[in-house]
Amino acid sequence: MKTIKNRRAEHDYFIIQTLEAGIALKGTEIKSIRAGKVNFKDSYAKIEDGECWLHNLHISPWEKAAYFNHEAERKRKLLLHKHEIRRLKTKVEEQGMTLIPLELFINDEGLCKITLALAKGKKAYDKREVMRKKDLERDQEG
Repeated sequence: MKTIKNRRAEHDYFIIQTLEAGIALKGTEIKSIRAGKVNFKDSYAKIEDGECWLHNLHISPWEKAAYFNHEAERKRKLLLHKHEIRRLKTKVEEQGMTLIPLELFINDEGLCKITLALAKGKKAYDKREVMRKKDLERDQEG
C-alpha cells in the first residue's frame, strides 16, 4: 500500500476528526500517484452544491502520456455518502473548520483513497508552543 502524507497539515492545523473518502481520477492521474508525483501544498476540500470537491491538489502530469494527459491542479470530486457530506457541511459552516487532506493512498484492492481531516487552523503562538514541546522532548531523550 503506497501512502503519500501531507506533513504540513499537523503543523498548521488542530486535527479534530478524520474520515476516508474515495476520489474520482483519470487514468494518467493514478499512474502519477503510483509514481509518487503528488504535492499537497495549499490543498483543501470544499462542499459545493451537495458534493465534496478537492481543490489545489497537485498531481504532476504523467511523462509518458501525450494527448490524453490531465491538468495538474484541476478540482477533483471526492466520493462520500450524502449524510457524511451534510454532517461535514454543518461543521464547516457553523464551527469555522476546514477540510484538509492528510494522506493519499492506494488500498489493497488498488483503489485510490484520501484521508480527510476536519481541522481548525493554528495561530502563530500555537505553532511556537508545539515546537517548544518537541524541543523539550528531544532534549530529555538525548
